[in-house]
Amino acid sequence: MKFILGTKESMSQIFREDGTVVPVTAVVATPVTVTHVRTTEKDGYTAVQIGMGEQKKSRISKAEAGHLGDLGPFKELREFRMDDVSGFEKGATLFVSTFAPGDKVQVSGVSKGKGFQGVVKRHGFAGGPRTHGQKHSERKPGSIGSGGIQRVFKGLRMAGRMGSDRITVKNLEVVAVDTEKNILFISGAVPGKRGTVLEIRTA
Repeated sequence: MKFILGTKESMSQIFREDGTVVPVTAVVATPVTVTHVRTTEKDGYTAVQIGMGEQKKSRISKAEAGHLGDLGPFKELREFRMDDVSGFEKGATLFVSTFAPGDKVQVSGVSKGKGFQGVVKRHGFAGGPRTHGQKHSERKPGSIGSGGIQRVFKGLRMAGRMGSDRITVKNLEVVAVDTEKNILFISGAVPGKRGTVLEIRTA
């Protein structure tokens, strides 16, 4: 399995050789460092932990500093679970060149936060009628349950915080790879705003 961390930059489009245009998202995937290799004997599961970005030593705990050792403090740490970790060792560097055009990947990240939203925006409710005596109930949710039960059922769609959820988009394609600028061009849209840290792995 191939994997790397990157930051979302912007959307663009790329023309294929046959003339078709593909909407793509540019993801800057700078080289990442393998900070730990977890094994079943020691940790109970197999995974590879990688770090990305520079961080001040004062911004991390002593436990994390001891865990990283001489590798240095990282701004982001992520783990990728996999069945076979024999090909990885602590201190190794992973580059964007491990990916090739045509690879199928899935991208995970935190979506844009939209704050506290009503039911029309959050759940697509139609609201009340605009005529027939309505005055202030155009975007109201309406009834929230029957009166005899005297409570509101769990899971009822109501107003509340929207966004800032971990989203995984699957079956995306790596359209192009710029090894000089460490940029992956991935088909379609990925979660988050510009600067969002994304986890990219082969499907």
